Amino acid sequence: MKEYFTLEDFEFSGKTVLLRADLNSPYNREEKRIEDCERIREHAKTVRFLIEEKARVVILAHQGRKGDEDFTHLDQHAQLLSKHVGKKIKFVDDVIGKRALEEIKNLKEGEAILLDNVRLLDEETQEKTPEEHSKGKLVQTLSPLADFFVQDAFSASHRSHASIVGFSPILPTIAGKIMERELKSVERILGFSGNVFILGGTKAEDCFDIMEYFFENKPESVEKVLTCGTVGEIFLAAKDINLGGPTLKFLKEKGLTELIPKARRFLENCNSRIEIPVDVAVEEEGKRKEVKVEQLPRESLILDIGSETVRKYSEVIKNAKTIVVKGPAGVYEKKGFEIGTKNVLEAVARSKAFTLIGGGDTGLAIEKLGIEKEKFSYISLGGGALITYLSGKPMPGIEALKLSYKKFKGKIKEENLN
Repeated sequence: MKEYFTLEDFEFSGKTVLLRADLNSPYNREEKRIEDCERIREHAKTVRFLIEEKARVVILAHQGRKGDEDFTHLDQHAQLLSKHVGKKIKFVDDVIGKRALEEIKNLKEGEAILLDNVRLLDEETQEKTPEEHSKGKLVQTLSPLADFFVQDAFSASHRSHASIVGFSPILPTIAGKIMERELKSVERILGFSGNVFILGGTKAEDCFDIMEYFFENKPESVEKVLTCGTVGEIFLAAKDINLGGPTLKFLKEKGLTELIPKARRFLENCNSRIEIPVDVAVEEEGKRKEVKVEQLPRESLILDIGSETVRKYSEVIKNAKTIVVKGPAGVYEKKGFEIGTKNVLEAVARSKAFTLIGGGDTGLAIEKLGIEKEKFSYISLGGGALITYLSGKPMPGIEALKLSYKKFKGKIKEENLN
């Protein structure tokens, strides 16, 4: 059943469209420079679509937070966006002042501007309901000048900020290209029985949140959980395997030993569906050394899963129908310890399954290890938002889309519809 508008639902020719993109990008502190990234390249596709549809496009976005070093104006973002759109995107160093309003009114069909960092406004980062935000300065100032609001910032949709939820009670709110792809990918996972989850990296709390939600609410949708990285180490500790002083110290410093009791409960209730490493790799005398878990503890930090674990996991991956990957298998940045991550990701790339990659560190690993991105079904740009969604927690930006659909689906004028 349809729950939100998409770009294909409307005609945009001659219409003014407010587009919320997430252009928040890596920041080179030494050079004080915004770095090009996948987010900008992907958002350029939505901007290009709207330009080609002869819309007047006003882009809202943010960079960093007030007080942080990467909190900057968006002039560099406009340059990068222009490069990927293939047409100049004018930067306006204003958000809701006289200059911004004049530039919006002067827009011609098929033109786009990028307003300055929306987080320059204190109200932007306040957590409020859509109705409360709709009465704020941002929405009250810009909405009278627009026909539609396009929400494409899935990666910020776990926050109830003004530019994320505030326009939905006032303007027809439409899912952009990125938002639609993210929603369809996650909905496929949530509605499928027999998902294989590969959970690793250092953000183990996120992985445990995902497991908790699925095991408690959708147990039939979990076929296997393949653990690696710190997640695998926590489960090994939960089976009373002594990991060795350095690894235990690392887990304690990160506050991850607190997850061991939860891992024990998972093993008690869902043991047949949770796979843990059977061998690991440590560094001894400057070289990679693989040891079976029965040979632990070692007085060296565990840096990767071993070859036998890779083979075991690859067999599960080969027969999977749907795969979610969150986090690398080990410290892939360190030479000799990229093997587990590379081999697991290559097995996922070879599989015939629908594959959802959790972006972030996993996306960086794919890029650094030279694995073709096209071999994966979808690489999420969502970061924390994806984890929030997969953990069954509220997603204000998505709820705002649904709210707007319910409000406007019977009120849209015929000439605005395709």
